[in-house]
Amino acid sequence: MKDKRLIWFFLIVSQFVFSQIRGVVKDSISGEPIPYVNIWVENETVGTTSETNGSFSLDIKDEKLLVFSALGYETKKISSKSEIILLKPKVFELKEVMVLNQKKTKELEIGDADKVHISQLSGNKPWIYAKLFNYDDKYKETPFVKKIVFYSNSDIKGAKIKIRIFGFNDSIPSEDLINEDIIVTVKGGMKKNTIDVSHYNIEFPKSGLVIGLEWLIIEENKYFFTYKDTKTKQKVSLENYAPSLVINHSPDEISFTYSKGKWYKHKRHSSNFKKEWNNKVNTPAINLILTN
Repeated sequence: MKDKRLIWFFLIVSQFVFSQIRGVVKDSISGEPIPYVNIWVENETVGTTSETNGSFSLDIKDEKLLVFSALGYETKKISSKSEIILLKPKVFELKEVMVLNQKKTKELEIGDADKVHISQLSGNKPWIYAKLFNYDDKYKETPFVKKIVFYSNSDIKGAKIKIRIFGFNDSIPSEDLINEDIIVTVKGGMKKNTIDVSHYNIEFPKSGLVIGLEWLIIEENKYFFTYKDTKTKQKVSLENYAPSLVINHSPDEISFTYSKGKWYKHKRHSSNFKKEWNNKVNTPAINLILTN
């Protein structure tokens, strides 16, 4: 038996005959296509991501209300019959900013993430898997976020994933702290990914910081996941999107998923698989490296 075990969540596939809708997401001012837009059927788990040219396709049975969400743009809800979707750029209020120079003479890694043989598949939904980092007074000596570290396990080379950096409002992730996409390309297999974000000059908020990994449901990430059905003993092939994310099991409830346009907090769960996993929370393997 292979040492590597996979945990995945797949929803029951509907028996209805679906039709495919197609469209393009564009900037309402410049007319330029918008890539990597998060697209959901409102209040459902059906979703996708726009390609680099702004195009998208979605298999749905009836006319639905689609929700379009992208960094730097106002969220928009529109009928699935629409072929051209125009997103309006957000207007950001200029705030007084105190510029603090980073010395970068000290580093502190936090998070306790580890490389283990447990992975989370994406299925075919553009959901976000996120981890909360609570503030600690010891971070005063290294108050800036220098690097984000996460572990991936990809069945294909060159898979892309989006990093999101959120604030925290005591119960769920809040607003994005930066206003641009961080798209990361990962190598095949089990990898440790270290992303330098020091140029964003992010000071660790006392309310907490949330790092999210958002799957991109795009053609270049697609592959077929094959497994053996335990009941029928037949091989089943399902569409999936790389990369898979390595997960750890935390005693603390510090992980969240974003699905159907909402945040959901992960709770402790009972496990008969391994005793050390019992009463733990599935948490993405993410660390932060702080600096001064």
